[in-house]
Amino acid sequence: MRRRSGSCLGCLGKLFLVALVGILTICGVAAGVLYRCARDLPSVDSLNRYQPSESTKIFAADGRMIGSIYEENRTWVPVTEIPRHMISATIAIEDARFHRHHGIDLKGIARALRANWRGERVTQGGSTITQQLARNLFLTQKVTIDRKIREALLAFQIERKFSKEEIIELYLNQIYYGAASYGVEGAAQTYFGKHAKNLTLPEAAMLAGLPQAPSVYSPFVNLEAALGRQHTVLSKMHEQGFITRETLEEALETKLHYKGKPTGFHGYQVPFFTLYVVSQLFEKFDPDLIYKGGLKVYTTVDLRLQEIAQDALQRGVDQGLSEGLNSHQGALVAIEPRTGFIKAMVGGYRFSPKNQFNRAWQARRQPGSAFKIFVYTAAVDSGYTPDTMVVDCPISFTMGPGDVWAPRNADGRFWGAMPVRDALKWSRNCVAVSLASKIGIDKVIEYAHKLGIKDNMERHLSLSLGAAVVTPLDMATAVATLANEGIKIEPTPFKIIKDVHGNIIENHLFPQAHEVVSAYTALTMTTMLRGVIESGTGTRAQIGRPAAGKTGTTSDFRDAWFVGYTPDMAASVWMGNDDYTPMNYSFGGHMPAAIWAEFMKQALANTPKNEFGRPGHATISVSLCRDSRKLANPSCPKTMTVTLNRDQAPRAHCHIHGKPPPPDFRNEAPVYAPTPSTRPAAPERPNAPPPAPKAPAAPPPAPVETPSPPPDQGEPTGEDEIPKGDNRI
Repeated sequence: MRRRSGSCLGCLGKLFLVALVGILTICGVAAGVLYRCARDLPSVDSLNRYQPSESTKIFAADGRMIGSIYEENRTWVPVTEIPRHMISATIAIEDARFHRHHGIDLKGIARALRANWRGERVTQGGSTITQQLARNLFLTQKVTIDRKIREALLAFQIERKFSKEEIIELYLNQIYYGAASYGVEGAAQTYFGKHAKNLTLPEAAMLAGLPQAPSVYSPFVNLEAALGRQHTVLSKMHEQGFITRETLEEALETKLHYKGKPTGFHGYQVPFFTLYVVSQLFEKFDPDLIYKGGLKVYTTVDLRLQEIAQDALQRGVDQGLSEGLNSHQGALVAIEPRTGFIKAMVGGYRFSPKNQFNRAWQARRQPGSAFKIFVYTAAVDSGYTPDTMVVDCPISFTMGPGDVWAPRNADGRFWGAMPVRDALKWSRNCVAVSLASKIGIDKVIEYAHKLGIKDNMERHLSLSLGAAVVTPLDMATAVATLANEGIKIEPTPFKIIKDVHGNIIENHLFPQAHEVVSAYTALTMTTMLRGVIESGTGTRAQIGRPAAGKTGTTSDFRDAWFVGYTPDMAASVWMGNDDYTPMNYSFGGHMPAAIWAEFMKQALANTPKNEFGRPGHATISVSLCRDSRKLANPSCPKTMTVTLNRDQAPRAHCHIHGKPPPPDFRNEAPVYAPTPSTRPAAPERPNAPPPAPKAPAAPPPAPVETPSPPPDQGEPTGEDEIPKGDNRI
């Protein structure tokens, strides 16, 4: 019996030893695994300096958000701005024991293991909110034993370093809610169009149910599944004592109102303008800052004007097609002259993700006779006045051996001697070429660049008729400069740009201004360009208030323009086809002028009918010395009569020719833009054209309001044509 007892004890001893070795081996392996997992864990102290990726938000002039740029669409909000029912809903559905564990919920893990075992597949997880936070911030989503151990270790460390309030704030600002929205603020904006702090209980319950499977429970994808998940969240809140039975039933009966799926391109409300803003941001800032830095971009776009502009352009294109003009595209840009703010930008008939081309700033088209604005501005600054007599007659230029260029007018006729103002009003091609030849094409190019044209231009005399490429934005900039009395302000889509902390990093509310032409020159050009609208080629652009502008049409009717301005708004309109196919006799004075007028009438409906020049200041006619540009003395050999605002007129007399008398304005009567018949031509300076013969008795024909006939039949408005061939000087 003793032998048998000793044998049993020996067996038990051996079994104990094997078990002990096994346990020690398992512990050793576990310790080794823990050591390996723990030795290169990231420091949770970095959460003290954590800067989450935040999207750049873009706002219209009235503060409404019109778009965002992001890798993760997120806006950080402190826990104090998150409703308690949003926090409770999240805890109820994600981690009921959140306030009772220290990073790992052993009971939750046991419950999950039991459920998974019974279901023979993974039906319930055991990760706490803290574990999910550790995984999202520091680890990958790949399911491995190593990752789960590292996740648990990090969760312990996070719980030791941070309070529960800090952990829930990090979680709610980090988690993904679907529809490209990260964090509770982004989700609230995406699904309900409101700030997180304004979420109701039913809305909070809907959002709290999304993180488990955003693509399954999104109301944008499956509304029935989303409501079922919301009911589950609310029931869990009731079970855990967060809400009463009455509150539960009331929440279940509440109908939710969703913002709806994002519209436009990337959710941009006004994609033509917003994508232009995006392009300008990438020229200014590093992409990382734009995608992740949380910039707040306050733009200049007036959403009311943007809608008016889009509607006016679409109606104009539709009307043109109904009249058989074969004009399928267009663009419109509107700028506030005194600030340079781009108030509206329409880059095409309709925006689509497949056709994002923005003709307002990306299309480079020939401007036709709209380019004459620069020819005449240079001429005025060279001494020409509205009453200087010029001759509309045949001219020719030898371009090379056997190469003679003879520009012609669109109607094929010549009208003889006329004042400069009439030559511009009727858009006489031969006069424009003659002026460019006399003052020099280099000077024309110089003034085009001064006023706002950015593209390079070749030294062709045909440039005076628009043989260059420009953008609608550049043309709007040019006339905005004239509207602003020669003061150029670079156009901008920005008012203020702030960083993620609210610091202003760019401020365009006080723009840099540069005088590029004198106030006299700008006002003189305005006087003449008013005639274009009042009785010239642009009568369709009449809007019942002081306005100035210029028409433009290119060879074969490939481009049609109207660019114009009032004291308060400058705008350019282009029409044509993207493939450069000709339109059917579509002149700038026809549909583009009508689109411009429709836009301006509505845009300025609530704006007083301001006169050009500084409000409240009468204009006067004064005689200036051509050499000193000051008030003329009796001994000044060459003088010119000009019209200026009273406060803009020089007070000093010429210091070059003789002793100046004291200034005296007592006999100067206030006038505005006298007609050619009431003001004699000013004496010419050396580089001005020679005196011309008397004008023919018959005045030029009046413009017509119907589509104009082709040039070979006679074009009553005297419109424009780009001459063909090499016109190099």
